[in-house]
Amino acid sequence: MSAVLLFALCFSLRTHAVTRIWSCATEVRESCLKRKQLLEGIKADKISPYYKLVTSAGALTSDPALLESMEKDNEEELRKLDERLAEAEKQEGESEISDALKARANHLTRIGDKEGAVAAQKLALEKTPGLGSRIDINLPKAERFIEEGGDWDRRNRLKVYRGLHMISIRQLKAGGALLLDALSTFTATELTTYNDFVALTIIINALTLKRVDLKKRLITAPEVISVFPEIPILEDLLNNLYDGHYAKFFVALATLEQTYLLPSRLLSPHTRYYVREMQILAYSQLLESSRSLTLESLSGVFVSVEFVDSVSSSELSRFIANGRLHCTIDKVHGIVETTRPSLKNAQYDKVIKQGDVLLNSIQRLSQVLY
Repeated sequence: MSAVLLFALCFSLRTHAVTRIWSCATEVRESCLKRKQLLEGIKADKISPYYKLVTSAGALTSDPALLESMEKDNEEELRKLDERLAEAEKQEGESEISDALKARANHLTRIGDKEGAVAAQKLALEKTPGLGSRIDINLPKAERFIEEGGDWDRRNRLKVYRGLHMISIRQLKAGGALLLDALSTFTATELTTYNDFVALTIIINALTLKRVDLKKRLITAPEVISVFPEIPILEDLLNNLYDGHYAKFFVALATLEQTYLLPSRLLSPHTRYYVREMQILAYSQLLESSRSLTLESLSGVFVSVEFVDSVSSSELSRFIANGRLHCTIDKVHGIVETTRPSLKNAQYDKVIKQGDVLLNSIQRLSQVLY
C-alpha cells in the first residue's frame, strides 16, 4: 500500500472517530440537560411521589434530603388544605366546601399521588353542586353532563379534549374535525398554548381534509394565518401541497418531522404513519391530475430523474404493491401510467372480505355452542 493511500486511510479513520466522539459527547450533553430540566420541574412543583418513581427506575440519582424536604412541604400544604376544608364544613356553604375539596384533589394530582388523587377527585365530584363544575372534574362523564345542560365554553373545551384523545389513538380524521370546530373558540389553555393548538390543527387536517376544504378552512382561516409568521414551516407545508410544488413540499415535510413531529409527546408515536400518509397524499394528488406522465415531466416536479428512479424503486413500488397508489411504472419507455380502480370492483372486494370474516366468526361460534 502506498504512503498516500495509507495516509488517506488513517485520516479517514481519524475523522470518523472524531465525528463519533463528538456525536456521543453531544448525546451526553443533551441527556444531562434533559435530566436537569426534569429535576427542576420536580423541585418546582414538589412532586415527591413521582420523584420516588423516577429515582427507582434509575432516571435520576436519589437525593434523600431533597425527598424529605419535598415530602415535608407537601404534608404542610395538605394540612393547610384540610384545615380550610374543615372550616368550610363548619361555617360555609356547599360551594365553599366544593372549592376546598377540589383544591385538595388538585394538589394531590399535581404532586403525582395517584391513589390519593383518584379518591379525592371522586369525593369532590360527589360533593360538587352544579352541572358545570361537575363537568370540570369528571371528563369521562362530561359528554353525558354536557347533554344534560353544559354551557358554551365547556362544550368547546370538551371538543378539544376529545380531539386530542382521538389523535392519541390515531383516529386522525375524527380528531382533526373536532380541533377544527374548536379553532375559532379555543379556550382550553390548561392543555396547550394557542399556537401549539393551531399548529396541531394544521398538521392533522392537512392530511385529512380534501383539497377544496384545505383552501377554504385552513389556508385562508385568520387563526391559521396569524401563526404562520411564528411557525413558517407549516405555511410551506400547506401552500406547497395545495399549489402542487412537491419538491418544496417534501423538504417541508422532512423539516416538520425533525422539528415538530418527533419532539411532540402526542405526535411522536405516529410520526412514521403521518409522514407515510402525507407522501401517499402528495403522490396521489400528482397522479390524479393526468392519466400518464413521463419520467422527465415527473422529474421536473421533483428534483431529477435520478431522484424519481430511486423513489420509484423504493417508496413508489412499495405503495403500488400495497394498493395505496394506482399506477404502473414503465422504465423502458419512461412512462408512469395511472390505473383508476373501479368503484364497483372495490365495493365487491370489500363485501367478499367482510363476508369471509363474518362466516369465520359464525363457524367459530357454532363450534363453541355445539
